[in-house]
Amino acid sequence: MITEKLALSDDILMKIEKPARYIGCEVNAVVKDKSRVDVRFAMCFPDVYEIGMSHLGIQILYDMLNSWEDVWCERVYSPWVDLDAIMRKQQIPLFGLESQEPVKDMDFLGITIQYEMCYTNILQVLDLAQIPLLAAERGDNCPIVIGGGPCTYNPEPIADFFDLFYIGEGETQYRNLLDLYKTCKNQGCGRVEFLRRAARLPGIYAPRFYQVTYHEDGTIKSFDPTEEGIPRTVLKEVEMQVSDSYYPMKPVVPYIKVTQDRVVLEIQRGCIRGCRFCQAGQLYRPVRERDVDLLKKYALEMLKNTGHEEVSLSSLSSSDYSRLPELIDFLIRACREKNINISLPSLRIDAFSLDVMSKVQDVRKSSLTFASEAGSQRLRDVINKGLTEEDILQGSALAFRGGWTRVKLYFMLGLPTETEEDMQGIAELSNKIAATFFEEVPKEARTNGRVQIVTSTSFFVPKPFTPFQWASQCTKEEFIEKAYFTRNCISRQLNQKSIKYNYHEADASVWEGVLARGDRRLSQVILGVYRKGCFYDAWSEYFKNQVWEETMAECGLDVAFYAHRERPLDEIFPWDFIDCGVTREFLKREWVKARAGQVSENCRVKCQGCGVTRFGGGICFEPREVGNYGGC
Repeated sequence: MITEKLALSDDILMKIEKPARYIGCEVNAVVKDKSRVDVRFAMCFPDVYEIGMSHLGIQILYDMLNSWEDVWCERVYSPWVDLDAIMRKQQIPLFGLESQEPVKDMDFLGITIQYEMCYTNILQVLDLAQIPLLAAERGDNCPIVIGGGPCTYNPEPIADFFDLFYIGEGETQYRNLLDLYKTCKNQGCGRVEFLRRAARLPGIYAPRFYQVTYHEDGTIKSFDPTEEGIPRTVLKEVEMQVSDSYYPMKPVVPYIKVTQDRVVLEIQRGCIRGCRFCQAGQLYRPVRERDVDLLKKYALEMLKNTGHEEVSLSSLSSSDYSRLPELIDFLIRACREKNINISLPSLRIDAFSLDVMSKVQDVRKSSLTFASEAGSQRLRDVINKGLTEEDILQGSALAFRGGWTRVKLYFMLGLPTETEEDMQGIAELSNKIAATFFEEVPKEARTNGRVQIVTSTSFFVPKPFTPFQWASQCTKEEFIEKAYFTRNCISRQLNQKSIKYNYHEADASVWEGVLARGDRRLSQVILGVYRKGCFYDAWSEYFKNQVWEETMAECGLDVAFYAHRERPLDEIFPWDFIDCGVTREFLKREWVKARAGQVSENCRVKCQGCGVTRFGGGICFEPREVGNYGGC
């Protein structure tokens, strides 16, 4: 069945950039008879189509919801600024791509929240959909607005805009939630009663049933449910049987090029490494691997169903997947026959990885990436990176001997305990890698000219549920000073002509830090900047730092309070009512060890007692490499 009428006229489509973003009808898009479903669900990624279409989590949920006969899930993305202006002027309501019908007429609007600087785009979506921005102002005829994704592990800055949040992995509770919705609808229950019952489901948080009070200094005094039966703590949902769970065998194929225009194989969830700055490494514990034979089947099936010409392995650390050699060998054989490229992100640069990459088509057209994160071994120990300078230089030597001539290096500035020596180490390590090229590759073999080292620094942002959640964040001025210092150090290196230095914007990093650890009072700031015209704040050309600063001051709130102070260990955090699996005591231990420069071994070598054995599976119950066993 094909949608007969588009929501946008031909005249509008001819005026805007990339009209294919809005017409639907892509290969594998699901169109159902709306008269035969009980629940209509709009699944939204609050960013431009090309980015949202590349998100695996949306694809998994889209496939899962549409596999149920009584549910029709459609996709929604943030209209780009050109169409946004037209929709506002002509009062065109935001629509689902599949039906081309208004989102406001559907039962649910689900919004995945991946990045703090997308918060104003959430309001853009609600506004264009003609849904009241504040949850308290919505009536029974409005869709239930539910948020999911990593930013929901501190949902408080956007709590006023959502009816519900789903904490954790979406495969486990959506069926129960939608069944509850159908029951309440048949019983004639109002919106509030449905939300009240939903708040009792595992993993579901309904902000309207919780109240927060503050001390005079602005810190949280209490955070409590307002009604009997509403849980005090919300435990995240985890899909432990990832091999038996939903996976999109027929992902939607876009008409235009998107960010991830390829088949994506999620090989595992979680990470064994325990980097102390990394939120994903804590949130997605325990590590759970997908069955290798299943992955082989998925790859072939998805390639057949999409026509894509590339397969990418998705995980936080692909090198740690225990069956990686077998999977890679299979993919190389299968893909060579079909002229399919293989993308191998998140590999640790070692002899095995480089041998694999040398066999992959077109790999020499791209660069190698080292996510060193810190310039000195001392600071790499602080952040528990588990990577030595020897590892990096040996990997570089192997790469250069194998024919690579371009290396990307990623570092962070502003990490806890950072000194000038640590920043100078960024320049010195970059120089050593360049020198390694000249040592390893004879002059007559340098067919591509000199080596290219691209050194990039981002600015450290403390995140909830990491050992650094207590840490202070640098000011904008401090960040810029650190970037200039690093650039000057690079300019003094012997091989500085082979090194290109890039650094991220400081303003947005500070606001990301404010929103990441913010409380419910920040909703008024987000609402204020949106009403002054701010959205697409994740895009540097549209980010308006001055408007954010002015609005923050107008609301009587202080950036320094949220970003630049170190928290005491006993402070109540806005996200403390959420249980992400790892315990606060474990995070405290890691914070203390970080300040002492002590490393913690990875999960396969030694259990660190983080607390996630309660979920009953995954790597916690596998034999350790040194004969130790789980028991967190």
